[in-house]
Amino acid sequence: METGGNSLPSGPDGVKRKVLYFYDPEVGNYYYGQGHPMKPHRIRMTHALLAHYGLLQHMQVHKPVPARDRDLCRFHADDYVNFLHNVTPETQQDQLRQLKRFNVGEDCPVFDGLFSFCQTYAGGSIGGAVKLNHGFCDIAINWAGGLHHAKKCEASGFCYVNDIVLAILELLKQHQRVLYVDIDIHHGDGVEEAFYTTDRVMTVSFHKFGDYFPGTGDIRDIGYSKGKYYSLNVPLDDGIDDESYHYLFKPIISKVMEVFRPGAVVLQCGADSLSGDRLGCFNLSIKGHAECVKFMRSFNVPLLLLGGGGYTIRNVARCWCYETGVALGVEVDDKMPQHEYYEYFGPDYNLHVSPSNMENKNSRQLLLEIRNKLLDNLSKLEHAPSVQFQEREPDTELPEADEDQDDGDERWNSDSDMDIDEDRKLIIPSRVKREVIEPETRDPVCSMEVQIETIEQTRGFDTATNET
Repeated sequence: METGGNSLPSGPDGVKRKVLYFYDPEVGNYYYGQGHPMKPHRIRMTHALLAHYGLLQHMQVHKPVPARDRDLCRFHADDYVNFLHNVTPETQQDQLRQLKRFNVGEDCPVFDGLFSFCQTYAGGSIGGAVKLNHGFCDIAINWAGGLHHAKKCEASGFCYVNDIVLAILELLKQHQRVLYVDIDIHHGDGVEEAFYTTDRVMTVSFHKFGDYFPGTGDIRDIGYSKGKYYSLNVPLDDGIDDESYHYLFKPIISKVMEVFRPGAVVLQCGADSLSGDRLGCFNLSIKGHAECVKFMRSFNVPLLLLGGGGYTIRNVARCWCYETGVALGVEVDDKMPQHEYYEYFGPDYNLHVSPSNMENKNSRQLLLEIRNKLLDNLSKLEHAPSVQFQEREPDTELPEADEDQDDGDERWNSDSDMDIDEDRKLIIPSRVKREVIEPETRDPVCSMEVQIETIEQTRGFDTATNET
């Protein structure tokens, strides 16, 4: 399929893409606290599978350059970033007012190395956008990213900084239009809110709706002002399966690509929409989830793949390993190779898991109504929006260090980066909220006007590396 703007030179879907993958070996050491469902260790497990399946040899592997305060402040408020930078488990009791103000404490606990964690996952997403902007890859992957709930001035839903918004702001330097697609089970509220009033970013979120966190994402939420009809919400009910999901996903995305013609696409691949997730209630198989990645890849538009939710961590690792293979155009075996986390995947040690027999509460009539409504909304956008020509901010410079990692033998070692810190102490008990809250009111301060002003007034993401 050749639809979309700025088609890649890689031709038909069967042709290999140049893929760049971001991974920091320290990311698996961060620990939200005992009993908390968000476990960064899943990123390390994913990396182990990629190594032992031999997929790392087919792509460039980069350690992300940590995002700095001023990089994060291109979207987030200065005082919020300053708080994240300085708060520690030892000092948090002296900052109770700020903890409440910035929504940090329960779902989003203070843990050891919190700000470094934010710098790492945001740095991978921004770095992926920079590489795509410079044409150094067709697809960039950062499985540590995709934390879509974070707001301009507060943490939300296990997310502290919104790496997706920061990456899209970077892509907007080079592309007139950017498409954001979210297949996490939760609504991508932080990203939608950031770009709710602009026609340069279209957000499309497929999510569980109704008495479910974060409570937003009604089909009637369509954007505002210049952004009217540039926010699409696909509200789904429990138990949706592969067939029903694709019945909506493919025609809606096809129409979006035809009408909006994005220069780049960001796909958030939250794995909590898989069958059997600890916090989820959908019934997608790994192949069904990955079909969305394959479909987006088929449009030959620069693509940034990000992680997101996913709380049955063995299935998260399975999913993102398989989807890395999809990005590369490599079919991986179902039988899993021996590796350091092999025992997590028993008793059958296969990559794929079967969906359950749970009831699909999404009737064909309901799906048809959703599809027709959203396609009708898209029909009101007659053509890609025009963007007034203006002097563009200089492109972000690339770090020299990244260009020295082309030797496959030096890029990775399957036996390194894998030691988990089993002795990491519990910093603070955390009672995680149930995933149900009242719908939030939209903060007009977070509108795209603020983001565009930021793009025009700041120098952008400086990826200079520090010598160690």
